Amino acid sequence: MASTAYLLAVRRSSRRGEPWPLRRTIGFFALGLLPYAVIELGFLGVYSGQLRWAFSTRIALLIFAVPAGIAAGRPLDLVPRGVRERLLAARVTRVFGNAMVATVVIAAVFCLFLTPVAGILRVNPLVQASLGVVVPLVGSAMVLPMMALGAVHTGTFIAIEFLLAFVELLIDSVPGLLMRLNDSVLDLVPDAAKAVSWWPSLLHDQHLAGDMIWFIAEFADVPILVILMIRWMRSDRVEAKGFDDLSDDEYDEMTRAHLRGER
Repeated sequence: MASTAYLLAVRRSSRRGEPWPLRRTIGFFALGLLPYAVIELGFLGVYSGQLRWAFSTRIALLIFAVPAGIAAGRPLDLVPRGVRERLLAARVTRVFGNAMVATVVIAAVFCLFLTPVAGILRVNPLVQASLGVVVPLVGSAMVLPMMALGAVHTGTFIAIEFLLAFVELLIDSVPGLLMRLNDSVLDLVPDAAKAVSWWPSLLHDQHLAGDMIWFIAEFADVPILVILMIRWMRSDRVEAKGFDDLSDDEYDEMTRAHLRGER
């Protein structure tokens, strides 16, 4: 469904006389949908209900890697201008489209792995199937607006987001570290039957899950920092252009107003 909608949007863009770069289409499929298919149909998807580390790795990749790959295709740029402007102006989009909310949401998701809730989610087949749809949508709801709102937020606001993203490097690692260092089973789910000789023990499975969450969370923060840097540069260009467009009289008046404010 996502691939069909994207291709139809690309076709509409071409009909409007706005050729769509091929690299974006390739990025959408090669970096977004292909990894999603590998995750859901491959080892992680098959053994997600039996292995803690497969389940945690799957969720971490679905909320980090897949949305980042989808963002490479710039799907929001294919939305008609009027609809896109209304969408980006919506309060919910502004809330989800900043790094501060992303930090809280992702930390909350990872903290679930420290509770019995993770076990309930992991062993329920219906919930497992639902997570394959819900988790990438949540990740995309944060990443896609984050890339598009660079000209909306001020440079100061983006600077705060940038600093918070560095804090996130530490926050995201905490759940993984706690899972790795804890010697008791946190999700309270008994051992599954060992399918093959390499099947890990219950506690080793939990430690592997902690290792994977820690690694993926730290590695996945790099694209977020890159996105914020790009937004900062875009915001700076917009603000600089606004000053360049001022007449000499308007610039002098703004300077006088600033000096009066300091007094």
